[in-house]
Amino acid sequence: MKEVTTSRNRKRKRQRNSKEEPCESPKNKNNDKKMQRDTKNDGGSSALSKRPKPSNFLDTLREKLSGGNFRRLNEKLYTCSGKEALDYFNEDPTLFDMYHTGYQQQMTNWPELPVNSIINWLSSKSSSLVVADFGCGDARIAKSVKNKVFSFDLVSKDPSVIACDMSNTPLESSSVDVAVFCLSLMGTNYSSFIKEAHRVLRPRFDPNNGGADPKDFVKAVSDLGFTSSLKDFSNKMFILLHFKKKEKPNSNKKKIEWPELKACLYKRR
Repeated sequence: MKEVTTSRNRKRKRQRNSKEEPCESPKNKNNDKKMQRDTKNDGGSSALSKRPKPSNFLDTLREKLSGGNFRRLNEKLYTCSGKEALDYFNEDPTLFDMYHTGYQQQMTNWPELPVNSIINWLSSKSSSLVVADFGCGDARIAKSVKNKVFSFDLVSKDPSVIACDMSNTPLESSSVDVAVFCLSLMGTNYSSFIKEAHRVLRPRFDPNNGGADPKDFVKAVSDLGFTSSLKDFSNKMFILLHFKKKEKPNSNKKKIEWPELKACLYKRR
């Protein structure tokens, strides 16, 4: 009897042990599957993190395309006349937007913006001075100073901007006090732009101004009827020149030797 009892007890113990073993419920199965999915997702996420995000890639591609278009259009402006440039943008005004988009991106890499130097200079002068901005772009000067500013460019994207060839503006002769060319002497006939500025400027004479600069460009402008009043070579990327129209024209009618300005040419990519 003792043996039978012991056997039964062992059997019951095994049964109890069997009952105490954990069973895999449907819920646990779902949790295991979820863990497997999480593990796979973690691995996938890690792999994807090593790839460039599509938005960043597209932004980079757009910047390269914009930079390439800017260089092509910039070279075009340096190697054609003002009238040809005007006709070029009139045929397809979207090219003007393309140019200025690339221009804005290029400016982010410059240590200093020359337009800011001009704005600071104008802000230090009387607000009664009338300004003509030849090649105004986004008309930043007009938006930044209290002066009356006539803004000219090849295409008008703003009601305040007058679209025209800079060698033939609608201004009356001797009607403005300051003429600005901020990175806009780009055409092959750039001398005609300066001649137009000479026409529209009021005669202003300052006996304290020095003589003509020996450099060919400054000499040519001076021979036309200007006095050089400021030369700033401190910026490694730009030269700031300020001229004032002479009260009396030069009596010597010799031919002016206009130097050929070097165009911005880019490597083909």
